Amino acid sequence: MKQILVLHTGGTIGMAMGPRGLAPRPGLVEGALLRLTPPGLELTVESFDPLIDSAEMGPAVWNRIIDRIVGWSGDGVMITHGTDTMAFTGAALAAALPGLPVPVILTGAMKPLGMPGDAETNLILALDAATRCGPGVWLAFAGRVMAGASVVKHHSTAADAFRETHPAAPPRGAFLPRRFAERRLAILTLAPGLGTSAEAVGAALDRLDGAVLRVFGAGTVMQDDRLLSVLSSAIRRGCRIVAVSQCEQGGLSPGAYAAGEALWALGVENGGTMTAERALAELWLET
Repeated sequence: MKQILVLHTGGTIGMAMGPRGLAPRPGLVEGALLRLTPPGLELTVESFDPLIDSAEMGPAVWNRIIDRIVGWSGDGVMITHGTDTMAFTGAALAAALPGLPVPVILTGAMKPLGMPGDAETNLILALDAATRCGPGVWLAFAGRVMAGASVVKHHSTAADAFRETHPAAPPRGAFLPRRFAERRLAILTLAPGLGTSAEAVGAALDRLDGAVLRVFGAGTVMQDDRLLSVLSSAIRRGCRIVAVSQCEQGGLSPGAYAAGEALWALGVENGGTMTAERALAELWLET
């Protein structure tokens, strides 16, 4: 008999229609799990009280989830979660739990349980994944099981809302869980002409401990002295800046283009193939 911990955090999967529209319905996910859990699987279901909209997810909640995973001695963990920030939580847990000895399966739905849609099938998929997947953080959604470290939400309404930017890396090393610190972080995105707003970028960086900078292509940036100056000033005062590509696949290639040389000369860190979600999680980890 496999022992699986289910953490129901909230999200559309556990909502029902009310007078103001969809709202969390306590007991909905728990009831569905009673109906859908196959023989040979024993669940320990713990629901957040109150349930959390995924827009409220962040380091404090991730630390709460991490503590519960670390304290669980069973065969796996399943987490039901809202879809809007699911990719951030997948990246965060993957970053914080290297060497994880059991599978941790994230799932959710674009439509609530009891309505025509994907909720029941995603729950069934996640329960199966909790027994069949190897150690690591995974997302079970729309008939596929994907690496939690590298998923992105690419569609706001379709049932097949997520895709994997690159396959899961094999588990590495001993299980050394980490937690998230209190830091002021943001994701900034380059856009043509941003140099004219360099003062605003600088004002934002002045209030941050770190930032993920989404750059062009394989790692290029406009050669605008105003923008490069504010990046340089931020790095000199200790603000960590990690660059990732705006493209979902391919990552960065320092040295491939002269237009990217200034980034690395300033001390911007190379995020490689990391998603922006994963780079942000890495910045948030305690040192």
